[in-house]
Amino acid sequence: MPADQPQWILDARRAVGDRIRVRRLHQNMTQESLAHAAGNDRSTVQRMEVGAEMKLSHLLLVAAALRVHVTDLLHS
Repeated sequence: MPADQPQWILDARRAVGDRIRVRRLHQNMTQESLAHAAGNDRSTVQRMEVGAEMKLSHLLLVAAALRVHVTDLLHS
């Protein structure tokens, strides 16, 4: 993660990743099964869950695979 990012951005990305993980586990999905449903690689889901930078398109695909609106992942 770039060190020049403000802390609030790093915190927000981690929070989004946490919400993805909670939704995934609530639906009894593995990272692999979520990645398959979203058309992504498992490594992409793994990076998203730890709060790495993520593409909007990946976030939208994951939200659709989890059957939630993307704003549910962006807001607590």
